[in-house]
Amino acid sequence: MSASHSHIFDEGNPLAEKKVLIATLFTGAMMLVEIVGGILFNSMALLADGWHMSSHMLALGVAYLAYRAARRYAQDPRFCFGTWKIEILAGYSSTIALMGVALMMGFHSIERLFNPLAIHYNEAISIAVLGLVVNIVCLWLLHTDSHHQHKHEHHEQHHHHHHHEQDLNQKAAFLHIVADAATSVFAIIALIAGKYFGWDFLDAVLGIIGALLVGKWSWNVLSQAGKTLLDAEMDAPVVAEIREVLASFEAIVTDLHVWKVGKGKFACIIALNNATKDLSPAHIRQALSIHEEIVHISVEINPPLSTDTDIR
Repeated sequence: MSASHSHIFDEGNPLAEKKVLIATLFTGAMMLVEIVGGILFNSMALLADGWHMSSHMLALGVAYLAYRAARRYAQDPRFCFGTWKIEILAGYSSTIALMGVALMMGFHSIERLFNPLAIHYNEAISIAVLGLVVNIVCLWLLHTDSHHQHKHEHHEQHHHHHHHEQDLNQKAAFLHIVADAATSVFAIIALIAGKYFGWDFLDAVLGIIGALLVGKWSWNVLSQAGKTLLDAEMDAPVVAEIREVLASFEAIVTDLHVWKVGKGKFACIIALNNATKDLSPAHIRQALSIHEEIVHISVEINPPLSTDTDIR
């Protein structure tokens, strides 16, 4: 391995880092407004939503710090395959916190259904609308970056069969904002219905529905991030593509490991048994070079075994 051989396979997402920071500051400011408003107007609904928003601010802060840490330690030799998984770990942890928020929302909504509280509708509606506006601004910030990244990667990879990879750290942060926006919408609907129609129960019912939606969204992100952290990638399309290339050589595959080292980027270890002396690791690397998503390849070629073995 030459001195110039690099193991930095993901360039990070500096634009997302900046926008997550802005979203964190907006969310923190709105959190303070709701908490202060809840205290001043004696509104438990606003106060609860303010503390609920604090969990989202914490999650956004974790996402931002993960981007910073991944960039700061990018050249640290202790990270043998780069620091990209710091972002994935942050997304995973953030989503676990979001599932906790969903459980808390569900519990308090059920409690509110059987023990309703008097609500100061005018003040609560005004602050809930302001909170929704802040959420919409944050969603716009994070969504436009994700859309731009998708177009850029699609342009670069349109000749390949692998799928667009999302930034799971950014996706988890985005999901926190979506969850908060959804609860704001449900709160506004419930408050208006309670004020004009006397449907006080709707606040709790929509809270339960919101909790179920947030839980479902969280589980999807948690599954994706967990799969990446555990290197459970042997069912990825790129594995079949590697096997297809290797099948063109007169060699037996005795070992194959594939894992993800960046967004849409993979590393692999290949061990072969080969009867001819002409086959070299360079031949294998050259054949696999048509798949740009494979950014790190280790090849071991051994003489044939006494009995044919093909470990798939």
